Amino acid sequence: MKQFSELMAGQTLLPIIQADTVNEGVAIAGAMAKAGLHVVEVVLRSDASLEALTAIKNAHPSLTVGAGTVLDAEILSQAVGAGADYIVTPCVTPALLEALKECGVPAIPGVSNCADIALARDAGFHEVKLFPAALAGGTAFLRAVASVFRDVKFCPTGGINQDNKDEFLSLANVVAVGGTWVVQKNWVQNQDWDAITNACQLANK
Repeated sequence: MKQFSELMAGQTLLPIIQADTVNEGVAIAGAMAKAGLHVVEVVLRSDASLEALTAIKNAHPSLTVGAGTVLDAEILSQAVGAGADYIVTPCVTPALLEALKECGVPAIPGVSNCADIALARDAGFHEVKLFPAALAGGTAFLRAVASVFRDVKFCPTGGINQDNKDEFLSLANVVAVGGTWVVQKNWVQNQDWDAITNACQLANK
C-alpha cells in the first residue's frame, strides 16, 4: 500500500475542501484540478460531505480524493464506502489506529504531541498529520521532535497560510502542508472559482 507522501508525488499543498453542497464540492475540486493539483482532501464536516466526495471522484477521475475529519471506525467505514482514496484523522486513539490499519487505503493519523506520535508510530504509521499545527507548537515543535522521531514525517495542518507555509516546508521532516486558505468563503459564495485556482497555483510553488 502506498504511503501518503507517495500519493502526493511532490505536491506540497494538501488543499482542503469543506463543502456545504455536492455541487459546491465538485466546483471547488475542479478549480483545484485546474491549478494542476492531483490530490485533495474532503473534510467530513457537513451532511453533504460524503456525497460530495463520491461526486468529486466521478466528476474529476484524475484526482486522488481523501476523506478528512475521520474520528472513529464508523465514520471511517462510511468514508471508505464513499470511495475515499486515503484517510486523514484529526486525532488518534488505539481503536481508531487499529481501524486505520485494516481499512485498506492509505491513512495519515493526526497527532498533537509526542505521546500521539509514539502511539501512531507503534501502530506502524511513520507519516502523520500535526494538528492543529500552529497551536501544537508549529515549526519549533517539529524541529524539536526531528531528532527524537527520526523516522516520522509530518503534514502540518491548522494555522498554515501563504505567509508561513514555506517555513514549514523548509523542514526535512515535513512532506506537505494542509490548508483551507486557498478556498475563501466569499470566493465560494461568489462562485469565483478562478480565485481558488490562482491561490492553489501560488500555494503549491
